[in-house]
Amino acid sequence: MTIIAEIGTAHSGDLTKAFELIDASKEAGADCVKFQWVYADEILHPDTGFVDLPNGRTRLYDNFKTLECNQEFYAKCMEYARKKNILFACSPFGLKSLRELAELKPDAIKIASPEVNHYPMLNACSEFYGKIPLILSSGVSKLGDIEKAIDILECTEKKECAPMKMPVLTLLHCLTFYPAPEDEYNVRCVNTLGKIFGVPTGISDHSMDPVLVPVLSVAMGGTMIEKHITLSRKDSGLDDPVALEPEMFKLMVHSVHQAEAVLRHSGENEIYRQLEYEYPREKLESILGTGVKKLAPAEKSNYGRTNRSLHYMRSMKKGEKIGTADISVLRTEKILTPGIGPEFLELVTGAVLTKDVENGAGVRLEDFIEK
Repeated sequence: MTIIAEIGTAHSGDLTKAFELIDASKEAGADCVKFQWVYADEILHPDTGFVDLPNGRTRLYDNFKTLECNQEFYAKCMEYARKKNILFACSPFGLKSLRELAELKPDAIKIASPEVNHYPMLNACSEFYGKIPLILSSGVSKLGDIEKAIDILECTEKKECAPMKMPVLTLLHCLTFYPAPEDEYNVRCVNTLGKIFGVPTGISDHSMDPVLVPVLSVAMGGTMIEKHITLSRKDSGLDDPVALEPEMFKLMVHSVHQAEAVLRHSGENEIYRQLEYEYPREKLESILGTGVKKLAPAEKSNYGRTNRSLHYMRSMKKGEKIGTADISVLRTEKILTPGIGPEFLELVTGAVLTKDVENGAGVRLEDFIEK
């Protein structure tokens, strides 16, 4: 089992704090730390809306701008992680961050759930298939979305794989909601997705409990667990309130390894039996779910908004031709209207508008059709 401590942006751009989080992850028993390589323009339109944080109501785009770090920052984090004998992974959110990350040769590239349909980035990631381990998270996605993403990642000509410390591709089941309700996690999907796609599977867990979802994912044959870590849930990071503090992360690691031992010697039913000392079987069954991959109730409203779609980057007039800088593949998030999917990027680039459009609006095919 590979256990990933998702540091994300909990370092707030402070290298000393980043090192402290790496130390805490190592001491808690994690095998790998994972960062997020943020460039705000790769993720959001400036007018996407506001978010409530411990330090007040903030424009979400501005919050992401404060989290931007240069390549040297991540290079130092990776160097420090390897000095501490812990693997280094990172999530890019666009072509620039992916290119700069790949230059560092990390131990893994993690594709976050909202990027399952970021087709330009997935195509670029496919160049590293078999060279750098890829981890694909599948929250707020349907089975067809996952299938298309994997087809893109595996589309390159199969070459002899470089020696790697993780599988070529690992698929993580996920529920994209913060905090995620345990009884909607449908953990049996870990097994389902492994059977459907024939790749190692695991779970990216955003629930608050340090034991339930991770241990049940072991029972379902999971080989990887990712969970956020923070020095304190009272810190001001976007994910800090739903992350595990070091002692709780250590408890998760211990529980997972204990479950692995039980699974090897006695099977999954013994894992359930031991969990029933603390949790009702009905609760365990609700967390395990049906194993049918579908959007969880908590994330349904995020589908199409957290995922990527096309947005205008400036107001434009009828008769103008769309240039490459006029539209971007972005998350819609808060107040904007989603556009058509990134698969239409090449189709609408160079097309002529038949109506006026506003800066930030989602691109629609009707914008190019005369009525």
